Amino acid sequence: MATTNNITTTYAGEFAGKYIGPALLNANTIFNGGIEVKPNIKYKEVIKRLSIDGLMSDSTCDFTPVGDLDMDERILEPKEMQVNLQLCKADYRSDWEAEAMGYSAHDSLPPSFSDFLISRVAGKVAEANEKNLWNGDKNVSGQFDGFITILENDATASGATAVAGTSIDATNVIIELGKVVDAIKQEVYSREDLSIYVAPNVARAYVRALGGFAAAGLGGSGTDAKGTQWFTDGSLTFDGISLFVCNGMTSNQMVAAEKSNLYFGTGLVADEQEVKVIDMADIDGSQNVRMVMRFTAGVQVGVPGDIVIYTA
Repeated sequence: MATTNNITTTYAGEFAGKYIGPALLNANTIFNGGIEVKPNIKYKEVIKRLSIDGLMSDSTCDFTPVGDLDMDERILEPKEMQVNLQLCKADYRSDWEAEAMGYSAHDSLPPSFSDFLISRVAGKVAEANEKNLWNGDKNVSGQFDGFITILENDATASGATAVAGTSIDATNVIIELGKVVDAIKQEVYSREDLSIYVAPNVARAYVRALGGFAAAGLGGSGTDAKGTQWFTDGSLTFDGISLFVCNGMTSNQMVAAEKSNLYFGTGLVADEQEVKVIDMADIDGSQNVRMVMRFTAGVQVGVPGDIVIYTA
């Protein structure tokens, strides 16, 4: 009797979005609403920003136009990416079956191996996408230019403010965060969606500093007199500005920017996007399964001049 092939599945275009969406959008920065997401970009999209100044003048009987209106634009062009993976079903069978049946005494039939494999790969793609968001380099295979890469390259031409960084710990984190705040433009400082995006080590150092015990001059008992037990994984602010922890940042990196000035683009339901799980049993008799994902992803900043970047 011929072997029954019941694992191979193919999704393309809009159907692929069901799986590619979680793979891309579950990156920490995107999932927690830190940046703007522009889906369904076929090829590229123009991001236009309008700056208006000098609108008011003394009243007259005539119509006298005044003011400066500046329109600038940035191009968001997601890069084509792919996942090509081959694995042996035997190596994952126990994990797959245990996860599928759960821990209840009333075990249920496991779902298809393809669902298990796609979910695992999607998680790894999300981790890689989070790193690419900030420090990716389009010249490296499997990466696109991240925000920090773009800002470092554009700093001189655009007027983006660069703050020289250092190694951050609980003794200097207050000072270093202050440097970032001091560099924020006056007109940007009060905007509602302004955040300081920080690397995990910066957030940890800040939490410890606020625990007190004479760290960074904060006294002996820290926030709410609770010492190092004050923090329960809630939100953090500095000088009234929200801190957004980004798992994709490397140590000692910070970016002060408006959410509306940071964009992630992808073609979630574009025709060229696809997900395939190919069972090789009927092809070569092996226990191998091949996984293929094709998608697009990329980031862009609207007005680099409104952003502060801190790198060591």
